[in-house]
Amino acid sequence: MKFLNFRSLIIFSAFLRVFLIVYGEWQDTHMEVRYTDVDYLVFSDAASLVVAGKSPYKRSTYRYSPLIAFLLAPNSFIHPSWGKFLFSASDLLVGYFIRIILKLRGVPENLCFYSVIVWLFNPFTFTIGTRGNCEPIVCAIILWIIICLMRGNLFQGAVWYGLVVHMRIYPIIYALPIVIILDPCHFHPVRNPVIVDWNSREAKSRVISRTAKFVDSHQLRVLFSSMFTRPRILFGLISATIFFFFSGIFFYLYEWEFLHEALLYHLTRTDPRHNFSIYFYHIYLNYERDFSISEKLISFLPQLTVQLVLIFRFAQDLPFCFFVQTVAFVAFNKVITAQYFVWFFCLLPLIIPWSNMKLKWEGIFCILFWMGAQTHWLFWGYMLEFKGKQVFLQLWAASLLFFAANTYTMITIILRHTYSPVFNRIVPARSWKTR
Repeated sequence: MKFLNFRSLIIFSAFLRVFLIVYGEWQDTHMEVRYTDVDYLVFSDAASLVVAGKSPYKRSTYRYSPLIAFLLAPNSFIHPSWGKFLFSASDLLVGYFIRIILKLRGVPENLCFYSVIVWLFNPFTFTIGTRGNCEPIVCAIILWIIICLMRGNLFQGAVWYGLVVHMRIYPIIYALPIVIILDPCHFHPVRNPVIVDWNSREAKSRVISRTAKFVDSHQLRVLFSSMFTRPRILFGLISATIFFFFSGIFFYLYEWEFLHEALLYHLTRTDPRHNFSIYFYHIYLNYERDFSISEKLISFLPQLTVQLVLIFRFAQDLPFCFFVQTVAFVAFNKVITAQYFVWFFCLLPLIIPWSNMKLKWEGIFCILFWMGAQTHWLFWGYMLEFKGKQVFLQLWAASLLFFAANTYTMITIILRHTYSPVFNRIVPARSWKTR
């Protein structure tokens, strides 16, 4: 009966997404404001170029891996909405993977059910795929990597990790926590890692809180004194091979155009519009000139510092570490668009069973503060983009408020989280080193 409930949830979610795709076609035809994301038009044009044997980068503003264009090639000979169905199917797959991860950690069925609902019926998530954005594919791959690590399948996890970093460069931030969690105390050559059961969280919470400093020092010690263990070397070599394999193929096909548009552009990207970032106003005022090295470092160092602190504190609690890393990465980034929020929304259901936050009143306040700050920003963005008002300063103030909302919500979630390492220790670290 529990399985039927989950299956019914997936079926209903699928019908909702099909309805939105069909409705989107109607809105695009009959209304001034289009339902389809502008990125989907870019994807479709790039796919048409690939079908014609041309470079997808002949479509201006296509700044993704050619894999996305190849996946959407059927748009040209099956139906223009093929990609929306593909992205929405990946959206449903994310819900399925969430359930698998929570069940592997021993979370009760009813809590799994509610956690999956947080993803499947989140307006940000069920519209992102139906509007034609590719992020659900990336989210599904990231969750599958977590599943592979939990099952001890390092080869498959490394393959998918190399692929997802090639598709979207941002998952590179997960490299260090993955290296840390590939601790020889967790991964043994003859047995799978032992997953900590959800039911033991309360019994261990006090012990964990008392030994938090030990855990952090242990992570640092293992990372630097036992870096070159077999699991870490294999994972690094395999993922790097996959990344350079696909990058090499597409560099051969599309040369420097691919390297710049798909990879290098995202490292130096600046966007004076459609940008929630606190750096928005500075970028707008200086958009016509090149930024100095010191300016780039000033914007990069806070992001790097926060990432390192979160990683060394929460790496053993891998899904939670991924979540707070992603929230912080987005909040501190030089460019923030609405699609970035999906990056951490897919990880949110994985931490709910370990949260002590009450929906009433603290949880509701966090939700309203975050959504209210975003709505406030969108109001000024609308005044700028559609009404042509000179409201750049107000928009920057709205960006500062949104940054405060992200920071406050992340800190509150951290304070209400029960730290729970994914794996139990099974062997002494010194007994499993690569010589």
